[in-house]
Amino acid sequence: MGSLSTKHRPYFWTSTGKKFLMAVSGLALVGFIVGHLIGNLQMFLGQEAVNRYAAFLKSTGELLWVARLGLIAMVLTHIVTAVSLALENAAARPVGYAAKTYKEATYASRTMKVSGLIVLAFLGYHLPHFTLLVTHPEYHHLLDDRGRHDVYSMVVMGFQVPWISGFYIFGTFLLGMHLTHGIYSMFQSLGFQTIILRKRIRPAAIAAGWLLFLGFASIPLGVLAGLIQLPSGGLVP
Repeated sequence: MGSLSTKHRPYFWTSTGKKFLMAVSGLALVGFIVGHLIGNLQMFLGQEAVNRYAAFLKSTGELLWVARLGLIAMVLTHIVTAVSLALENAAARPVGYAAKTYKEATYASRTMKVSGLIVLAFLGYHLPHFTLLVTHPEYHHLLDDRGRHDVYSMVVMGFQVPWISGFYIFGTFLLGMHLTHGIYSMFQSLGFQTIILRKRIRPAAIAAGWLLFLGFASIPLGVLAGLIQLPSGGLVP
């Protein structure tokens, strides 16, 4: 006997169900990205603001790990459903078009797979760099004058290296481009498909993608421009 027909498959195994899961996980990830950016922009407020915020997050203990595990679950759901849908689309259209037309597709939508893979690679460096402190274990011993982990100085020292700043700017640019199409597709998958609403969602999604990119890029650019500097009192080893 063959595989289960679409009619008898569980909802989340169908294309519609996978698109719904992808949209919901994408919505959760967008929420995290916005919150992450708000926290990161405190770099412009100085060492005290950033280190106080980081100490608060650390003080939440188990709740922080619950949030991290939930975030990992959303990332995995997003990746698995994206890969599954891509394979389904490839199987349904085994022969490519003789001539491709891009009447409706934007550049962001045509490069979703590539930008998604590069963003994933970017996260693969970002986590060991600033979160797990694998690439720079010496950052773990940085303390401010109150004995807290000096996250502010860690970020400044990291972005003072031009190639690292350039890599982050490039990575966040691709993230923003990925989000411009992702946010638009998310609303479509959740059922918001009227012509008028589509015309409003697309420019809003493009604006959101650019604002998120500019927000994240402003931090390494601020360090390179000297707007964000190491504390004048020096570092506590």
